[in-house]
Amino acid sequence: MYITFGNSQKDYFDEELLLKPLPSGHVYAYFQFTTLWDVDPQVTSFQHCHLFPRALGEIVGRYNVQELHITLTEGLWRYENWGYPVFDAAPGAELWAWFKEDTQNVDGAWKELTGALSGLLCASLNFIDAANSLSPELTLRPAGVVDNKPVNSSYLRYATLPREIVCTENLTPWKKLLPCDSKDSSCSKMSVELRQTVSLVYDIVIVGAGSQDWSLRKLFGMGLGGACPLATMSNIYIDITSNKTETPFQLVPPAPAVTTSIRGGYETRLAVYDVKSLKISSMFNVAAVHAQIPQVFNINSPPVIFANRYIVGYGQERGGIVTKIHNNHWKSLDIVYLENIPWFLPVYFHTLKIVANGKEIKPVMKRYIPGKERTRPYYLEVALKLPGRSVTEISIDFDYVFLKWQEYPPDANHGFYIGSAIITALLPVGKNYTGLPQDGSTITSSFNATREGYLVQLRTETLIITLPTPDFSMPYNVICLACTVVALAFGPLHNITTKRLRLKDNESQSGPLLWIKTKISALRGVVQEKVLK
Repeated sequence: MYITFGNSQKDYFDEELLLKPLPSGHVYAYFQFTTLWDVDPQVTSFQHCHLFPRALGEIVGRYNVQELHITLTEGLWRYENWGYPVFDAAPGAELWAWFKEDTQNVDGAWKELTGALSGLLCASLNFIDAANSLSPELTLRPAGVVDNKPVNSSYLRYATLPREIVCTENLTPWKKLLPCDSKDSSCSKMSVELRQTVSLVYDIVIVGAGSQDWSLRKLFGMGLGGACPLATMSNIYIDITSNKTETPFQLVPPAPAVTTSIRGGYETRLAVYDVKSLKISSMFNVAAVHAQIPQVFNINSPPVIFANRYIVGYGQERGGIVTKIHNNHWKSLDIVYLENIPWFLPVYFHTLKIVANGKEIKPVMKRYIPGKERTRPYYLEVALKLPGRSVTEISIDFDYVFLKWQEYPPDANHGFYIGSAIITALLPVGKNYTGLPQDGSTITSSFNATREGYLVQLRTETLIITLPTPDFSMPYNVICLACTVVALAFGPLHNITTKRLRLKDNESQSGPLLWIKTKISALRGVVQEKVLK
């Protein structure tokens, strides 16, 4: 989800769904809801709204936000097998915002903004602060309309929470931001664009119980009830390009229209369903029925660029972060590599190495700000040129540090997360590319949108490291041992110091033997008295 300020001519809401079968047998579902609101750009009050959600508008206006991007992701996109998604996101929570140039205290506005968004989306965004935020200079550029002047990155803040987990608690408030869940009211004129997206990847073998067929009802549990009454456009697009190379399938009902899109020398065929023009009396369903032949999953040719990231080293003293970037194009590619490394993982800038096909290369530009304990993260941004048909390895060494015992999470032995690295590139071809153009807002705007280059951003895997961790079970063991010793020692000591020992009186005993003993004792006493006299 992101919001931008720009220029537009009317107030409208579009809803779109793209379904794309992937070469691995999965199905990629991408929902996009676009809201454009026209109002005077100088107005910052969001008291009266029509299609734009008032709750989000008040937050944007109060904290002087120019552009806002929020992503909540569960899982990882497999670039090598699936190509590129329409919109990329890092695992966990990712947030970045551009503030207006008249903002007096950017850090203060950033802290308050994260707290407000945390309450709005029921997420742990309030844990974002200066200790895990930075201001990249090259990677993140404004997506909306900006003045024709150099961009000042001091008004940008970027942070990630790789450990954040997405659940229905986040989807419910997100859904309430859609226009169909709000009531109509009067509004003014302002150019504000809100784009809300949902990306899902389904394993058809699991969803379809072994069958390769799929449908809207199988994927989402129910069909479509129709278009939103407030929507200007409500379309479903199904990518049928794979019908020529893989197991063919037939759409039921057949698509009313089929469009062909050519981008960067690659052709894509899409079946189009205009939901607003369909006469839907009940739940609407679209199914893909495959031919009765053995299932065939083609091996997808890898995209132009993809990456892998991992930890090297052993022990609890030193380690390293390695990122391998694969360039499958025959020409060299210019990229920007961004790392946001937590403060508890001190890295050494002099150990930064960039090696391509066994040869060390020099970056075009480097930006580095060392971190400070409990204050700021380590910021590393590198611009470099990848040779054609190469595998470039970027590595940097780090040390393991000891933390204060209060700084460990409840499950300290699970490990600590390092957020994804971001790789930004401008692709010369449109292979495996489904992203929206820079000057477009809807999926329709990407049809036949041939450009000189295609901007793509890749998020690598998140990493988990194990820092030196104290034995948090030791206090529990000591308490148990001490309590056991006290319990075992207290009883005997208490008995010894408090009990009085005395001979037990056997008055209850009786019988002939006792009578004889009594008589003998009495007789002995009488004899002793006579002797004494």
